[in-house]
Amino acid sequence: MTGKFKNKDWNEIKANDSWAIFKIMAELVEGFETMSKIGPCVSIFGSARTKFDNPYYILGQEIAFKLAEKGYGIITGGGPGIMEAGNKGAFEAGGKSVGLNIELPFEQFNNRYIDRDKIINFDYFFVRKVMFVKYAQGFVVLPGGFGTFDELFEAITLIQTQKVAQFPIVLVGTKFWSGLVDWIKETVLEQENNISPKDIDLFSVVDTADEAVKVIDDFYKNSSLSPNF
Repeated sequence: MTGKFKNKDWNEIKANDSWAIFKIMAELVEGFETMSKIGPCVSIFGSARTKFDNPYYILGQEIAFKLAEKGYGIITGGGPGIMEAGNKGAFEAGGKSVGLNIELPFEQFNNRYIDRDKIINFDYFFVRKVMFVKYAQGFVVLPGGFGTFDELFEAITLIQTQKVAQFPIVLVGTKFWSGLVDWIKETVLEQENNISPKDIDLFSVVDTADEAVKVIDDFYKNSSLSPNF
């Protein structure tokens, strides 16, 4: 074999890939066993870099508090920033929350508002994303970076392609999201026709905690559905 890998190196890579299957299975099993005990949840996303005195941190905390008061569990990535805000809001409301932590070279550590038995550590992003979607009955997305966008578009794509049942997706912060939403409408939809007009209805944009909670409540009320309480 020529090129980047020698035969010995390639055989070692293949052997490691085989063992990785068991690690993936273990993460799935741990995730399923822990998450199934939480009940109906809303996943809250946003930047790990958001400071505690940032208005979006405070808003995320308020949204989580109000959702927890209504009986929803809160799912976050378990780290700092908006993730911490979500877990903190649930904690202050006496609600349930879980942190789906991922090992990263920077930014990520367990925040102090999650019970130790409600933290799940992942090596694989794709396994972690399974948990975010499978056990969530709503997504609340605050300003963030590439990771936040990844989770947002993953959820929209799964709903659009009918791989999961539709659930409410709420973007919080008109000022932050308006440029992206305008580009989706004016370029992706109108100029390129790469999505359908109805796809725009897969998400809502709000500015307050009450509006975010109302979107989720109204979705289940208008769909004649109810969260799995």
